[in-house]
Amino acid sequence: MMVRACDLKQREVINIADAERLGYVYDVDIEFETGRILSLIIPRRKGFFGAFFGRSDYVIPWENIVAVGKDIILVKTDSL
Repeated sequence: MMVRACDLKQREVINIADAERLGYVYDVDIEFETGRILSLIIPRRKGFFGAFFGRSDYVIPWENIVAVGKDIILVKTDSL
């Protein structure tokens, strides 16, 4: 399946390992030589301590993507 990076932005990402909504795709990591998407970047929800410790992001490797739908991306990862 051919997927363009710009088509992935703003799609909701759900982890099927625990049915958790991770958030929306903010950015993608691309290998410039080949144009291959390496990972999706999803900002973590800011909590009370987010203002003090800064924002860390979920980085989901492309290998962990199970399905890409029209509005949703399903991933499977236990390491979050």
